[in-house]
Amino acid sequence: MANLFWKTQNETKNLLSTPFKSEEEFEKIVFETPEILEDIFLIKRQVRGGKKPGIPDIVGIDNDGNVCIIEMKNVTVDPSIISQVLEYAFWAETNPDSIKTLWLECEDKPEEINISWDGFQVRIIVIAPGIKRSTLSIVERINYQVDLIEIRRWMHDDDQLLLVDKLEPEMKRGRTSPVSGLQSYDREYYLHEFNKESAKAFVKYVEEVNSLAKRKGWNLELKYNKYYCGFKAGFFNAFGIKWIGTKTFAFFFKLSQEEARRVNIQMTRYESQWKEAVYYIEPSKTKTGDFLQLFELSYRKLTGK
Repeated sequence: MANLFWKTQNETKNLLSTPFKSEEEFEKIVFETPEILEDIFLIKRQVRGGKKPGIPDIVGIDNDGNVCIIEMKNVTVDPSIISQVLEYAFWAETNPDSIKTLWLECEDKPEEINISWDGFQVRIIVIAPGIKRSTLSIVERINYQVDLIEIRRWMHDDDQLLLVDKLEPEMKRGRTSPVSGLQSYDREYYLHEFNKESAKAFVKYVEEVNSLAKRKGWNLELKYNKYYCGFKAGFFNAFGIKWIGTKTFAFFFKLSQEEARRVNIQMTRYESQWKEAVYYIEPSKTKTGDFLQLFELSYRKLTGK
């Protein structure tokens, strides 16, 4: 059994590695910690009716409008898990009306999510305390976005420390082409899908934020998505820019409503589902530097630096 020592300025705490007692407890802890699945709205848990094969237990929609198939196991999983979740992905693709019904039945669904029911993409998320690295070699060969997430727990009295690790494939020399079939998002995609002038302004603001992050020495990854561009530490967003319709876009900051309100900048709205403060951008009028305090606060909250 592994021990984790948590050293603060005043004391050192000895945390014991504490496996989850059951799959039910594992699910409960994960879903009561929404920061882990920060960009996914769960539209249904335990979708399975009776004992129909090929139907997932947990379905969600992320803020890019992808249908998310979430599979949780309270054991170490190996490549065989992929064949199981592929069945679920095929079910989602061939039963869009079933997922649409689940979505429409949700009373608290986020209004800003855009879903193309005639052509949505499926995203697969596998969560387990341990995932054999050989699973990555299978993931690289399929035409779905797959997130492999390990979650382990340490405890001290009633306090829990969750170690969340997203497995990433190693960069192989001489191989830089993406898996075929997966949509890539970039400047050209935005110019095609959104108002062209707005898309040019959107990218300009993204570049300004990226330059700001580099000047500050922040260790953030810039990632373009279907409806937003995020600046990530690990696989969590600190802040970013998101589309609101085809012409309007906004800064978003991963802060609580109270934290955002402490900064003297007028907030457009607070989106509690995603736990982010939103500030509309007026191209040529809005100055990125005016939001420096919010950028710093979001980065410090996520990284502790």
